[in-house]
Amino acid sequence: MTDNRIFLPRFGAVCGIVLALSIGVPGAVEAFTGETAFTSAVIGLGTAFGAPAVLALHGHQAHASGRFGAFAFAANMLGLGVFTGVAFALNLVIFFGSGPVAPVTALALKAGSLSFVVGSVLFSVTMVRAKVFPVVPSWGYGIGFVLLAVFAVLPDTPVSALVHVACAVVLVWLSRSVWSARPALA
Repeated sequence: MTDNRIFLPRFGAVCGIVLALSIGVPGAVEAFTGETAFTSAVIGLGTAFGAPAVLALHGHQAHASGRFGAFAFAANMLGLGVFTGVAFALNLVIFFGSGPVAPVTALALKAGSLSFVVGSVLFSVTMVRAKVFPVVPSWGYGIGFVLLAVFAVLPDTPVSALVHVACAVVLVWLSRSVWSARPALA
């Protein structure tokens, strides 16, 4: 029988590392090649690993983050859900499409990015306040993912590639903290 106190956090940590690789590796490649069909597909599909990763991050610090932490987690999950759709659309629909983006679609993409920004900032604040995770990735989560959302709706540049790599480092660092934690007692 599987002990969920160990399996679920580790599953989330693995998802965080897979998400990090799906963001960071294509970002590093795009710094030299620009966006390609392959890098776009990897980023678009990799977003599926975000929800289990954030769930594991919250579970790791829930005991110390209080009511505000629960609210920030909810905002982050909702923003991540919408931004997952944005990233999927940008990287697997719009990238391969041939026509211009409709104004309503452009507005929806920007609104989705904004909801992700708000959730990421709030969740980062809870990580900093709870002091369960190391300080650098706690701040890096808020700063990095805000920049990632901003750059998502702009043309690719070497700076956006660097932001992808920085976000990957933050996710691996946070996921490693979850993986190495001892399970809470029942």
